[in-house]
Amino acid sequence: MSTHAKRERLLLADLLETAGPEAPTLCEGWTARDLAAHVVVRERRLDAAGGTMLPALKNRLDRVQGEFAAKPYEELIELIRTGPPKMSPFSIKQLDEAANTSEFYIHAEDVRRAQPDWTPRELDRVFADSLWSRLEKGARLMGRKSPVGLVLRRTDGRTAVARKGAPVVTVTGEPGELLLFLSGRQAAADVQVEGDKDAVTRVLDTKLGI
Repeated sequence: MSTHAKRERLLLADLLETAGPEAPTLCEGWTARDLAAHVVVRERRLDAAGGTMLPALKNRLDRVQGEFAAKPYEELIELIRTGPPKMSPFSIKQLDEAANTSEFYIHAEDVRRAQPDWTPRELDRVFADSLWSRLEKGARLMGRKSPVGLVLRRTDGRTAVARKGAPVVTVTGEPGELLLFLSGRQAAADVQVEGDKDAVTRVLDTKLGI
């Protein structure tokens, strides 16, 4: 049985291929080619991928990602489809599922929602619950930059605290939409945001996510 990460990987590759290398994405300043290079570098060049978190490696990451972005676009798509090499920790099924399910879902939406003719994607309940489980575990990390208290609420009433504090802003939506919101795609997420007007504005203007 295909894992969620495997399914989202193949969907992302298909979306990138269909969109074409120069298509826009929700990642500011990145075309589909740039996003594809990011995905490949993240799981094939761990010596550089740490630059997303460590400032000391940022220059190395930029250089390596630029080198991959210069490769033929079709090659990047194929590298995404075939997955990481055996020596990569991402080749371990359990780690792939844990690290890539949300990553690939978010990036697939980065491609889809940047296109003028995109349509909402309805997630099956099992996958939605899987995204919610990851949100619950990562909410504090992803919401740490919020300038006010931030609570995520599923449409079924379940909640997760992304940031303690006052005043409190509550964001309501389906798990996939809440994940997009908390990853810094507030403008693209189909959610309801409630709270003090000034507090809501501050949350919407903050770059959330890791």
